[in-house]
Amino acid sequence: MTTTVTLTGTGVPFPSAERAGPGVLVSHEEVHLQFDAGRSTLMRLTQAGIGAHQLAALFLTHLHSDHVSDVVDLAHTRWVQNHLHGTGPLPVVAADGHAPGFVERALTANAYDVEVRMRHVQEHPPEVAGNWFALPARATEVWRSPCGRVGVEAVRVRHEPVEQAVGYRITTPDGVVVVSGDTRVCEEVAALSEGADVVVHEACRSTALAEFVRDTPFETIFSYHADTVALGAMAQRVGVSHLVLTHLIPEPMSPEQEAEYEAEVRRGGFTGRVSVGRDLLTVTLPRDTATDDAQTGVDR
Repeated sequence: MTTTVTLTGTGVPFPSAERAGPGVLVSHEEVHLQFDAGRSTLMRLTQAGIGAHQLAALFLTHLHSDHVSDVVDLAHTRWVQNHLHGTGPLPVVAADGHAPGFVERALTANAYDVEVRMRHVQEHPPEVAGNWFALPARATEVWRSPCGRVGVEAVRVRHEPVEQAVGYRITTPDGVVVVSGDTRVCEEVAALSEGADVVVHEACRSTALAEFVRDTPFETIFSYHADTVALGAMAQRVGVSHLVLTHLIPEPMSPEQEAEYEAEVRRGGFTGRVSVGRDLLTVTLPRDTATDDAQTGVDR
């Protein structure tokens, strides 16, 4: 048995030709879980060989637009293909509050297309199966696969002023994967990440660029994202084996700029393995050095 972790998008709100919107695919055998759905998620999943009909669930970390802009595409494509695959509504797992209304409104985006298709081959309009959970202050199980071998816990993270932001801890027979979502370095994520095999965490070069962004809107933006130096210190303290950086702020434009991310994590004291993410970078649990990190990226 193997578990794979694939970055379906490593970008930020500013569009990039090289980086899709934020997203992480965690797969264990036939259980495929997508965490967030930024722009072009469906295309990256297709590149990874996974169709919308194969997803066991879509998990949302929070409702910043760059993390959810492809929710419509995933749900609608799954609906369009339902007469081929018979997979039914897309299960969506998220903290209760704003998420149910957002998803309900998202399904109305293609109202005319739905009307026309229902005249032809679709028997009913698109639906999602909402799994809404109370915002947990401590890690709490919010989903388990029908086979029982894959479980997902959630915890509130610190991305204020965004409400109902969470991170996830995924446990499979092969190990533990953590997906931070967007957050400052915080004790909630530290506890979630304790002893994890792979932590996929957003990264912002806020210490290195502090003077550059002072008294600009970016100073505020940087304040609710995870500083690379502090992240390295946290990952070392809780015993993370492999730290995978994503949602890179700012986008690195060269291998040298990617290497600066790792250097700053090391400056925080982290001695484990570091991967500076690029889209479709794939990590395998348990680690197989012949196939691990199948896509390019800075990895030490």
